[in-house]
Amino acid sequence: MAHPYSARSRAIEPFHVMALLARANELQAAGHDVIHLEIGEPDFTTAAPIVEAGQAALAAGHTRYTAARGLPALREAIAGFYGTRYGVSVDPERILITPGGSGALLLASSLLVDPGKHWLLADPGYPCNRHFLRLVEGGAQLVPVGPEVNYQLTADLVERYWDKDSVGALVASPANPTGTVLSRDELAGLSRATRERHGHLVVDEIYHGLTYGMEAPSVLEVDDSAFVLNSFSKYFGMTGWRLGWLVAPPNAVADLEKLAQNLYISAPSMAQHAALACFQPETLAIFEERRAEFARRRDYLLPALRELGFRIAVEPQGAFYLYADISAFGGDAFAFCRHFLETEHLAFTPGLDFGRHLAGHHVRFAYTQSLPRLEEAVQRIARGLRSWQG
Repeated sequence: MAHPYSARSRAIEPFHVMALLARANELQAAGHDVIHLEIGEPDFTTAAPIVEAGQAALAAGHTRYTAARGLPALREAIAGFYGTRYGVSVDPERILITPGGSGALLLASSLLVDPGKHWLLADPGYPCNRHFLRLVEGGAQLVPVGPEVNYQLTADLVERYWDKDSVGALVASPANPTGTVLSRDELAGLSRATRERHGHLVVDEIYHGLTYGMEAPSVLEVDDSAFVLNSFSKYFGMTGWRLGWLVAPPNAVADLEKLAQNLYISAPSMAQHAALACFQPETLAIFEERRAEFARRRDYLLPALRELGFRIAVEPQGAFYLYADISAFGGDAFAFCRHFLETEHLAFTPGLDFGRHLAGHHVRFAYTQSLPRLEEAVQRIARGLRSWQG
């Protein structure tokens, strides 16, 4: 009997970590204290000024659709943010507000990728990127990357892997799962390499703001024609509000607006009104305090894991992840994660969720828990390693 559903749906893989999360939730329901280092969601709730703005928007009746491109006031606020943070001038007309960063990726992939065409993507990388390409009947040309290139695509790799079906490259800075950041020169090189091949450069800047000891440059500082994906979920702490944005070249806006109208009508109106509070000085001060807290967590967990034998070849400069090589312990990553969940009630993510290149030898830790919880996690890891038989 023929399969009743589409080949497209069969080709999109589930998150492997979801099986672990379901088991973690079972253990928790049975009364066990599970430490969650598997999901990329900060432990902080949305900052109070944003919640208050959202409540005020609801009370004022701001519950109707907005324009497909989003609230003009929010697009202007984002444009202002680019001016103050990056020193670049972005016309608000080039900004589309989307349902999360995922909505921005859906728009960009729908606009730029025809069936059978593909983007170059770093492997390891965020899995939904390749799945969105499959959704629009395109594909991902996964490029294996390691610590020697900071786990990032480079201009040389674009030249080496580009083929007749390539139409662009998608990079992330800071990257998930590795936390590495592209420099201004590296972004300029990628821009040059894609432009010379008449392709598009798409840059995921969703973890911007969450960098430590440095600021991540925006691709818009070196290439005004690049497509930029961003989100209110990470630095701005609005995960459940489902709000993001896309910055596009002027000549792409009309087609993107048409896609937005058809794909999702508009982003959530209450979330858009709430997000206006993100750019107030007192709210930005909260985000900066949280950034400092993430830096403290990274600076604790990174040396602690290395001391236990995990190989983390590149110090992550951003996001809130550590991508660790477990080769010293033998075995495969999924079994390794399962062992720690069952014996130590500690959840982290197998590398299989982030691609294929050496995925079975890597795991990702999210330092999205308080320092005392991370200290407890390290104790559990040390104990679990003694009982692990790879």
